[in-house]
Amino acid sequence: MDRRRRRRTEALGIRQLTWNAPRAPAAHSGRSGTVELLDMEIVSMETIAMESAFEGATVGFLVWRLSMKWKAAVDRAVAPLGLTHAQYSVVSSLLGMERSGRRPSQRELADHTGLEPVYISKLVRALEQSGFVARTADETDSRAVRLALTERGRAVASEATGIVGRLLDELTESLGGTRGAWTARFADELRALLAQPIAIRRPEEEP
Repeated sequence: MDRRRRRRTEALGIRQLTWNAPRAPAAHSGRSGTVELLDMEIVSMETIAMESAFEGATVGFLVWRLSMKWKAAVDRAVAPLGLTHAQYSVVSSLLGMERSGRRPSQRELADHTGLEPVYISKLVRALEQSGFVARTADETDSRAVRLALTERGRAVASEATGIVGRLLDELTESLGGTRGAWTARFADELRALLAQPIAIRRPEEEP
């Protein structure tokens, strides 16, 4: 057992397995049965430990942790394409809007993604410098600009959405994948929460 695996095992309180099963055939990984069983037990114990860590957590905390987990996963997945998670949200949104015949302004894109207009402006500027997005003047409003993917940006966005789609299948595997019934119900609940208006009360307005 290597040092990293030993540290993970000790941290989780897992005893080392001493039974040595026959080695797997050459067509497989070639690892001993001991290591394979140990890996399975580590994964199981890590899952239990993670679930215990979130026991009693508030809904707000769970939503935050899930969003951070998925953001980090998407960041890693699209990095080889020269994108960050935030940039991916821009190009994928533009791709979807383009397919529905829309060419949004920066304000419309900000409303669609939920990102601040100032942040959208910075993202668009960086994507424009990378050759993924083009900005043109609005024909009816001189103060606004319209956004569109370049040919290169369209190709990258298409590839990125495919990668992220497969990633989401993995991330929702416990719910049956992106086409699963539980995932559909989860999505419905999220849509309901997103549609709910937020009324922020000032301290003096508290009853």
